[in-house]
Amino acid sequence: RSSDLGQTAGYFMGNVLFLALESADFCNAYLRFQPQKRGIITLGDFMFFWGAVFLVTTTLVAVLKKENCKDRPAKEETQSIKETYKLLISIIKMPAVFTFCIMILTAKIGFSAADAVTGLKLVEQGVPKEHLALMAVPMVPLQILLPLIISKYTAGPQPLNIFYKAMPFRLLMGFEFFLLVWWTAKVGHEGAFPTYYYIAVFLSYAFHQISVYSMYVAIMAFNAKVSDPLIGGTYMTLLNTVSNLGGNWPATVALWLVDPLTVKECVGAQDQSCGTSDATELCGKHGGSCVTTLDGYYVESIVCVILGIGWWLFLGPKFKKLQDEEHSAWKCKRTT
Repeated sequence: RSSDLGQTAGYFMGNVLFLALESADFCNAYLRFQPQKRGIITLGDFMFFWGAVFLVTTTLVAVLKKENCKDRPAKEETQSIKETYKLLISIIKMPAVFTFCIMILTAKIGFSAADAVTGLKLVEQGVPKEHLALMAVPMVPLQILLPLIISKYTAGPQPLNIFYKAMPFRLLMGFEFFLLVWWTAKVGHEGAFPTYYYIAVFLSYAFHQISVYSMYVAIMAFNAKVSDPLIGGTYMTLLNTVSNLGGNWPATVALWLVDPLTVKECVGAQDQSCGTSDATELCGKHGGSCVTTLDGYYVESIVCVILGIGWWLFLGPKFKKLQDEEHSAWKCKRTT
C-alpha cells in the first residue's frame, strides 16, 4: 500500500538518514576526505530544511490543487467541526467500539519496554547509534514486502486472528531483546563490536519486524472492515488514532519508569547513596561513584512480558470475538 511505502520512506529519511549524516564518525569514514569534529548536518539544520519543505509543499497544494466538484458526494460526512466531534462521541459510545478502544489501548503494554527502551540501552552499552540506524537500510525491502504478504491472510472476515497469533511471538521477542541487551555488555569489543554481534542484532530486529507488521496490518484490516462506509473517513481516523495511542502511551511510561526502577549504590564512599541526583552528586564529592546494581530495563522487560501474557490469555479471546459482532453493531446512528 502507498501509506506503508510512505511511512517506510519517512522513517528512513527522518531517522536513518539523519543519524548517519549527523554522526561525525560515519561522515569521516564514508563521506569525507578530511576528518572533522561534527557531522555534515545538525539537528537544527535538519529541522529547518524539512520545515521549509513542508511549508512549500503544503502551500503549493493549497494554491495549485483544485477540488473536483463533480465527484463530491451529495451530503458530506460532517458539515462543521462541532458536528464532527459530536459524531466521534456517538461512535465511541457504541458498545462494540468502546470495548475495542479499551482493549487496543491496553494490548501493547507488553511490548513497551522492548519497543521503546531497547535501542537506547544498546547505545548506552556502547553500540554506535549510527550503526543501529544503518541496520534499517536492509530492513526497508522487508518493511515494504511484509504488508503485501500479510494482507493476503488478513483480507478475510477474521483479521484479528493474525493479531492474536502474532502476539506471543512479539512477546517472545521482548524476552529476546532482554537477553540481547544483557549479552551486549558481555561482548568483548575494543572500539568496535564484532561482525557476528551485528548479525545477531539484525536478525533480532528482522524477526521483531515480522511480528510488529503482522499485528499492524491485522488491526488496519479490522478497522477498514468494521468502519461504517457512510462516515468512513471519520470512523477510520478515530480507530487508527486510538490504535496508535495504544502503542505510544505505554512507550512513554516505559521510558519514564526506567530510572525510578534502576537501583544504584555508591561505591568508594561510606554512608552515601545514589537515590537522587543530589545524592549522586554528593557521592562523587566524597570520592565515590554510582554503580548500577539492578537496571530498571530488566525489571520493566520481565513485568511487561508477564502483563502481555496475561492480556493474551484473558483478554485476547474477547478481543478476537469483536470480529464476530454483527455489522450493525459498528454502524453509527447519526443525529441530524
